[in-house]
Amino acid sequence: MLEAFEAGLKAWWWPGSSAILAVVATYAIYRLALAIFRHFSESRTVLRLFLDAAARALGIVFCLLALNGMLRAAPADLPLMTAVQHVTALLLVLALTWAAVRLTSAIGDVIVALNPVLEGQWIRARKVETQTRFLVRALNILIVIIGFGVALMTFESVQHMGASLLASAGVGGLILGFAARPVLSNLLAGMQIALTQPFRIDDVLHVQGEWCWVEEVTATYVVLRVWDLRRLVVPLQWFIENPFQNWSRKNSELLGAVFVWVDYTMPIEPLRQEFKRLLGNSELWDGKLATVQVTDSNDQAVQVRFLMSASDSSRNWDLRCAVREGLVTFIQENYSAQLPRLRARLLDS
Repeated sequence: MLEAFEAGLKAWWWPGSSAILAVVATYAIYRLALAIFRHFSESRTVLRLFLDAAARALGIVFCLLALNGMLRAAPADLPLMTAVQHVTALLLVLALTWAAVRLTSAIGDVIVALNPVLEGQWIRARKVETQTRFLVRALNILIVIIGFGVALMTFESVQHMGASLLASAGVGGLILGFAARPVLSNLLAGMQIALTQPFRIDDVLHVQGEWCWVEEVTATYVVLRVWDLRRLVVPLQWFIENPFQNWSRKNSELLGAVFVWVDYTMPIEPLRQEFKRLLGNSELWDGKLATVQVTDSNDQAVQVRFLMSASDSSRNWDLRCAVREGLVTFIQENYSAQLPRLRARLLDS
């Protein structure tokens, strides 16, 4: 046993040393070429973005190619040569899959970099980014599936099972489709959302009673950032099957309303003047809309609606809070007797 082991080491000494030297030399040359290219190229160019995304994976691919070439040049009768070549081929397939995924992911960064958010064109930029993210993630899933299939085909037992697998593909496909129905439905929903664009990255949505922004879009779910910095994770299929509000689909401008209940004896004109004064002193108001209307009444008080506009949802919320506080303070200081009151009639018994 020991003699056979020593004989195997002697047989592998020169081919193994040559393979290791080839791998080290290949990696050193690759790192040197990468450093030179990065030194003389700008950081945001298209080629640089692709290279930075896949640099590590490409380095492993080149090293495995060098190793595979040296193994093919070595004598075929070396001990365990078949197993070593198989492991090398398997690692090469996995490395190529990794590099392909990284390069595909970089497509999204490149397209986003080529379509910056310019003033007045943010809708187009968000649309392109959202569509790209969806399509890139779907393509990555396809690449992983293909790479995994190719890796399995490197095993002879799997190759021999090919005919049987093809014969049972119909039944297996039905079983797999039923088991993966939630995943497939989300993937199809993602493709539909990418094409129809009901929302985009950074859009302001109102989902399940929550005011939130679209922070991240994956192949199967959407991450929404709620106003209090919580994260709401919603499957893509939910957006196809349920209604939701998009507050920034065409533009980010919003109308906001503040409702105040006052007594019937409260004059409306002072409230209208104070409302205009509050808006005029606020940087949050966009200057487009400011209306005051009595919108409701009951047996005790009347409801006054103060309608205003702002450039986006965040400024609209802050403006509404500031106006509400200012109106309440104004009524307390100047018309405290006109606050809502409960009227009753006293009868002598």
